[in-house]
Amino acid sequence: MSSRDVDSVSAGSASPDRAVAGGVLSRPYRWTSIGMCLLITLAAFEALAVTTIMPAVSRELDGAALYAFAFAGPLAVGVVGMVSAGAWADRGNPRSALIASVALFTVGLLLAGTAPTMQLFVAGRLVHGLGGGALTVVLYVIVARVYPPRLHPRIFAGFAAAWVIPSLIGPFIAGVLAETVGWRWVFLGVVALTALAMLMVVPVMRGVLEAPTEPAPFRPARLLWAVLLAASVLALTLAAEARGPIQWIVPVLAAAVATFAIRPLIPTGTLLARRGLPSVILMRALVAGTFFASEVYVPLLMVTEYGLSAAVAGLALTAAGLTWSGASWVQGRFPGITNRAAARLGALGLTIALAALIATAVWHLNPFVAVGAWAFAGAGMGIVYPRLGVLTLEYSNDDDQGFNSSALTISDSTGSAVALAATAIVFAALRETGGGWPFVGAFAVSGVLCALAWVIGSRLAHP
Repeated sequence: MSSRDVDSVSAGSASPDRAVAGGVLSRPYRWTSIGMCLLITLAAFEALAVTTIMPAVSRELDGAALYAFAFAGPLAVGVVGMVSAGAWADRGNPRSALIASVALFTVGLLLAGTAPTMQLFVAGRLVHGLGGGALTVVLYVIVARVYPPRLHPRIFAGFAAAWVIPSLIGPFIAGVLAETVGWRWVFLGVVALTALAMLMVVPVMRGVLEAPTEPAPFRPARLLWAVLLAASVLALTLAAEARGPIQWIVPVLAAAVATFAIRPLIPTGTLLARRGLPSVILMRALVAGTFFASEVYVPLLMVTEYGLSAAVAGLALTAAGLTWSGASWVQGRFPGITNRAAARLGALGLTIALAALIATAVWHLNPFVAVGAWAFAGAGMGIVYPRLGVLTLEYSNDDDQGFNSSALTISDSTGSAVALAATAIVFAALRETGGGWPFVGAFAVSGVLCALAWVIGSRLAHP
């Protein structure tokens, strides 16, 4: 998700010269900003499209048992990509890491778009997740290396704005494609556009990013921890469709292993919600888990319980994408919104959304209540999500930008994957009750995470 052209400015150091430039579209940063936002736009379209078309994919490939895994699996293996990319970026030029990440991202899309079975479709999603995880970390490191701190809120707001067009038309286009030429073109079309974007981005980046003067040592143990973490989260998700004691024993063991494995990959004190950076990292896991674990069930609720088409169900994703972008722009333009206020507003938006979704599932309210509810969730994320990225960079220096950026995205993906696994287990357990109760259970699990976010939000300030 990135590109750049910083003229004569050294992107590998925190030179004071960087402070003299204008905004993110001024001459030193223009093509970097445009290139990164273009790649984010394509990634945003793919993310929104997959959520929209998954009910159709599951139906055609007979993959109901792997529905949640198709979302949680890529997030889990993405942790391995994040750790690898963080180490790669800390030791040298992120340009080569970017190229490798986009290559994996593209191969995964090709595999998913041509898969004849749900198992192969999931395999493609795993490859795509590996590349996507690495891509996210590379993006954060590029921001830290190229832009002065005063521009960080603006560029992160720009990233959120890159979701506007995909949010407006992405879910609808994906739904129409799924109902006409077929859902496979949602993946294959993104492949072609990604290749075009890289042709624009890579030449601009040549020679811009220099290696740090003292490259960080490579720690293979971190990669092994990441593999163990990914494996435990995958096992946790697969247990959702098991029956008998294994349905509950495996998740408990997998959660214990995941807790043990993630500790070396995140700042000390994160799991204890220590003030400052540890709470920032934990807050990201909680809000991401709340939002993304719920989002995969919103289109499914509208398709299965109301008989709506994928295109209409995608309206909820469109609403959330628009409010996310708008709220992100607001928080970037008004620094008077404190970090504590941003955390509370984010949690409030998610709380309103979950309450409305649960009410919709219980009382079978008008399906467009779900659309409005998810707009509140998007607004909450738009306020708090970019603010957490800015805080992470504020608490970082040149030596640990890669580690902290990796930790932020690892917590994001792990929190989402674990939340997806938990909601999948509850959803599967309540499936035989019929009606909207499986959805109620899934949204209630997300509600627990949202309640924790309310608590952690007051601990973001550095002690």
